[in-house]
Amino acid sequence: MTSPTTPAPTTRLTVAQALVRFLSVQYTERDGVRQRMIGATWGIFGHGNVAGIGQALVEHADAMPFHQGRNEQSMVHAAVGYARQSNRLSTHAVTTSIGPGATNLVTGAALATVNHLPVLLLPGDTFATRVADPVLQQLEVPYAGDVSVNDCLRPVSRHFDRITRPEALIPAALQAMRVLTDPVETGAVTLALPQDVQAEAYDWPREFFAERTWAVRRPGADPAELAEAVRAIRAARRPLLVAGGGVHHSRAEDALAEFAAATGIPVASTQAGKGSLRHDHPQDVGGVGHTGTATADDLARGADLVIGVGTRYTDFTTASRTLFTGDGVRFLNLNIAAFDGHKLGGLPLIADARSGLQELTEALAVHDHRVARAYVDEYTEGKERWERRVDACYEAADPDLRPTQAQVLGALDALVDGTDVIINAAGSLPGDLHKLWRARSPDQYHLEYGYSCMGYEIPAAIGVKLAAPDRQVWALVGDGTYLMMPTEIVTAVQEGIAIKMLLVQNHGYASIGGLSESVGAERFGTAYRLRSPADGSYTGAPLPVDLAANAASLGMRVLRAGTVRELRAALAQARAADTPTCVYVETETADTVSGPPPAQAWWDVPVAETATRRSAVEARELYERHVSTRRRHL
Repeated sequence: MTSPTTPAPTTRLTVAQALVRFLSVQYTERDGVRQRMIGATWGIFGHGNVAGIGQALVEHADAMPFHQGRNEQSMVHAAVGYARQSNRLSTHAVTTSIGPGATNLVTGAALATVNHLPVLLLPGDTFATRVADPVLQQLEVPYAGDVSVNDCLRPVSRHFDRITRPEALIPAALQAMRVLTDPVETGAVTLALPQDVQAEAYDWPREFFAERTWAVRRPGADPAELAEAVRAIRAARRPLLVAGGGVHHSRAEDALAEFAAATGIPVASTQAGKGSLRHDHPQDVGGVGHTGTATADDLARGADLVIGVGTRYTDFTTASRTLFTGDGVRFLNLNIAAFDGHKLGGLPLIADARSGLQELTEALAVHDHRVARAYVDEYTEGKERWERRVDACYEAADPDLRPTQAQVLGALDALVDGTDVIINAAGSLPGDLHKLWRARSPDQYHLEYGYSCMGYEIPAAIGVKLAAPDRQVWALVGDGTYLMMPTEIVTAVQEGIAIKMLLVQNHGYASIGGLSESVGAERFGTAYRLRSPADGSYTGAPLPVDLAANAASLGMRVLRAGTVRELRAALAQARAADTPTCVYVETETADTVSGPPPAQAWWDVPVAETATRRSAVEARELYERHVSTRRRHL
């Protein structure tokens, strides 16, 4: 006769309460450092989550900090900013109602997934029991009763699940944490929560709420791949290392500096990788690709081995595959993701960036390997020439005139130190920053250019400031981006988050305006101007808008600067402020002396193959000349 089994201890909670409690005890650990994985939850409440997740957050307010957002997309951006500043070891959750609240998450989710940055999305969903169909905001799909608008999040999420029964939360929550903490798989994770299931009670096994620590791996290289990589590097005469965002994610900056110093191999950086070396490191040659420096791009054209570390090789980095054109050029790709490690027909070195660089440095030291002195002299002289060009762009001959955009960056460059963080994502600023900015610390340069999402900067600055409250955090915002998403200024004011915003007014989409002109579209629809009475085109006077007044109306302190001298003073005043502060400046059109250097490499934007306007015909002729230089690396 057997004795009856003692039931496992349980705790009766709703699904929403259980999820919040579970999330509050999840941790990551890397290199002996342990921290909470879900640091807080952002939310905007509606009928799809107010009685479920909303009630649970009140119930467990001591365990789960809460931030009130104004726009669902921007809440994701704030969480992503926090995650990047936390080296992907911690992030935030975001909860929304069903309908438009949920679909507003899609852009933010795509940004997170493209950039391999973790964020947990908890959108409300329609009734699992379907007793009240169609509920408010429900999309009815005649051919599929189990589809809701949340299915829009499937292609932009690294993991998606819909919790249609209470007990399904247990495996779903564990899978969500597995993906969020995986250095290869991480991105947006979506748990869609039907509003009736959120409020349903269940007897949960208590071990579900035990603290869990998720180890973030640092895999080393396969010995055979490492040996092949060493042979390739030793055989190269003009190697160039391209540092991508994976260097930062791995915290491999010191390992990269040691590798570069030991071998003399120059290091160029993608937008995500900039700052991997300090700007004054002897081997740092600046940004590479369409928005790169002349030094880095000239080295790229002549390289016989490109060592990509933590890079996805986007079209901006490769200049749409027209940049790495040296005879017999080969690629060696150190990447934790096999998908990226095999790109461009390269030799894969599948490993954590820091582990892989350390192993390469040790293996090459056995052979006392270093590039030729003549090569070092070549890129050192190129680096010095480019620095003089940066100085010329930053310099203002007359400080009592309106600044160019490059001079705006120069004024900020002269003020900040290595503790400041600058944030940008879209417009003409990314190109200028990639070419000109002098990164002083590994995490000073925060450019979201994987998705290049207008509206990212202000909410991301809030997320970064929450992750690094003692740092000065600057959101660099053009007028186009500002008009996309200024609403989280209210959140910064409400919570006393002292972000600094540098708001640059140039009356339109400056970046796309220049691109439009280059492809024969004559800047159509890119300027913020009144319609012309003559022909109805947007060529009249600039719009009579006052963005500084708008920022002030949202509660931000605003400092207006009309000249370079006033800009310098306003920036210093803003940096010293302990409240959210905006510096507003209207820029002068760049000229050949004070404007940023033009693109040093091409970018493929297809031009009309047939057209009647001369501008488009000429643009097509130029386009075909560039296309003819493209290389397919197999």
